[in-house]
Amino acid sequence: MYARWLEESLKKSLNMRRVVILVGARQCGKTTTSKTIADQNYIYRTLDDYSLFSSAKNDPQAFVKNTGKTMIIDEVQKVPELITAIKKAVDEDTRYGQYLITGSVNIQTLPTVKESLAGRVRKIRLRALTQGEILGKKPCFLQRIKESNYIDNSDYDQERLSQLILKGGYPEAVGIGNDEERSLWYQDYLNTILEADLKNISNIRRHDTLKELVTIVAAYSSKYMDKSKITSSLGISTQTLNSYIAVLENIYIVDKLSPWLKTDYERVNKSHKYFITDTGLMGAVLQWKYKDLFDSTDKLGKVFETFVYNQIITQVSLDNHYELYHYRDREKKEIDFILQDQEDNIYGIEVKAGSSVNKEHFKHMQWFSDNLVKDKNFTGIVLYTGEHTIPFGKNLYAVPLNNLWD
Repeated sequence: MYARWLEESLKKSLNMRRVVILVGARQCGKTTTSKTIADQNYIYRTLDDYSLFSSAKNDPQAFVKNTGKTMIIDEVQKVPELITAIKKAVDEDTRYGQYLITGSVNIQTLPTVKESLAGRVRKIRLRALTQGEILGKKPCFLQRIKESNYIDNSDYDQERLSQLILKGGYPEAVGIGNDEERSLWYQDYLNTILEADLKNISNIRRHDTLKELVTIVAAYSSKYMDKSKITSSLGISTQTLNSYIAVLENIYIVDKLSPWLKTDYERVNKSHKYFITDTGLMGAVLQWKYKDLFDSTDKLGKVFETFVYNQIITQVSLDNHYELYHYRDREKKEIDFILQDQEDNIYGIEVKAGSSVNKEHFKHMQWFSDNLVKDKNFTGIVLYTGEHTIPFGKNLYAVPLNNLWD
C-alpha cells in the first residue's frame, strides 16, 4: 500500500461532483486508491468480473442504481452504455459523490460513448508511483523551485539512480526484487494491455505493428520523433502512425508534451515530444539492464529525462497553477522542460545524467532568458547526479536530482 498524492484531490472532488472519473494505465493503483478514499462507504463493482459485466451490459440502468453510498465501477470502458445510464441517474438525483468510476482507456475518446457528463463530472488521472510516493514523502519540487530552496544530494549517485529508474513505478513491479523477473512482469503487462484493452478501441487492424511502435516510441522517449523514418520502417502512412500514437496515449502508455509557444519568435519549433509514462516499462520494452545504460550516453540521457518528466508531470497535475512544456527552435536551441506558473514565473529545466556541470550547460537557458522572457522572472536549473547545489549566475543553479522528491 502506497499513499498517493492525489488522494486529497479525489476526496474533495467527491464532495463537489456527482461523478468522478479516475483514469490511468492498468495496474497503476486506481482500484486501491478508489477504495482508500471512499472511507469504506462504498459499493464496489468491477467489470473485469464476467457476471457483473453481463449484468451491466444487459441492463445498464439497473446496474447503476444507487441508494446512497458511493458506487465504484472499475473499468467502465468495457460497457460504455453505463455512461448514459449514469448521466440519467445523476440528472434525477443531484447528490455529490454518487459515482467513482475508473477507466484504463480515455473514455471520452471511445466512439461508442455519446455522453460527456459535462457539468457533472471531474476527471482525474492517476499515474505510476513517483519516487516520492514510494518513499512516503510529500510533493516538494514545485515549492523548492519557487523558493530556490534546494538541498544537497542524499546519497543518490548515478548507479543507484539508474537502478531505481529501471524499477519504474507500477506498484506490483516495484515490489519485485529480481531485475529479470521485473522485466518479464513489464513485458507480460504490455502484452496483456495490447491484447485486452485495444478491444475497446476501433480501427486497430495491425496489432503487431502497434506493438512494434511501442518499442520505437520507447527508443524516442524524450527525443524528437522522426515520423518519416518511422513510417518507412513500419510501412504505414503518416495518418496511420498518428492514429496509432493516439491509441497509445489513450491507454496511458505514452504522453505527448506540447512545445512552449508563448512568443512571436518565428524560429520556434512546434513539434511535440513524446514520453513513455513509466521508465520501468521503457527499460523492459527496450530490454535494457541498468549496466547497459553506462555503455551509451544516449540511453542514459533518454531514461533519465523520461524519469524526470514523470516525476515533474505528476506534481504539476496536482497544482492547477503550473503548466509544463518543452522548448526547441530551428537553430537547435533546446531546453528539456519549461515550467510556467500563473504569475508568469518561468523555470527552465535541463536534465544531465552526469555528476558534473559547467557553464556551457546553461547557454540555451541564458539565451532564452535574455531574448524571449527578459520581461519575466526566469530561473534556470540543471538537474544532475552530483553532490551539491551550485549557483552559475543570477537565477541559474545546478541542482541534485533528488530535489524532485527529498
